Amino acid sequence: MKIEIRITGLGGQGVVLAGHVLGKAAVYYGKNAVQTQSYGAEARGSLAKSEVIISDQKIGFPAVRRCDILVAMNQEALDKYFKDLKEDGMFIIDSTNVKQPETHAKAFKIPATENAERAFGTKVYANMLMLGALARAANIVSDDAIKKAIEDTVEQKYAKMNIQAYMIGKDLVQ
Repeated sequence: MKIEIRITGLGGQGVVLAGHVLGKAAVYYGKNAVQTQSYGAEARGSLAKSEVIISDQKIGFPAVRRCDILVAMNQEALDKYFKDLKEDGMFIIDSTNVKQPETHAKAFKIPATENAERAFGTKVYANMLMLGALARAANIVSDDAIKKAIEDTVEQKYAKMNIQAYMIGKDLVQ
């Protein structure tokens, strides 16, 4: 098994943090993982992406070429990276900010930003809602691995709310 995942959005939406947590969780789950990231020079407000490759085998090349899963938190990111999604791939969009394209790919529409604002009074947890949706839709790592990765990655005072956001995101997937 080898899964290539690209998480995209704008700088400030937490796509790098989500990828970092996912990569760490994959290792905790006993898989090999590589996580890379890139974002515009101005960081906040420019396009950002985090790529995670998870595999049972050694990973020879650290960059995603054709993703199995594309997560898009804003329209510009989807427009730029949708072409790299494999034909039989899956994509997950934050339907608060993104319109679903016409495609035969398996799609999940998650109103992450809207739900983060409702549950926490801020949209900063939308990335963890999207991570929860990804975890449920793709079933690639365990909840325990994700929770441990969140606890080991974010400041302790924010860990509980990030885990709560992750669980809300899982519940949004039908």
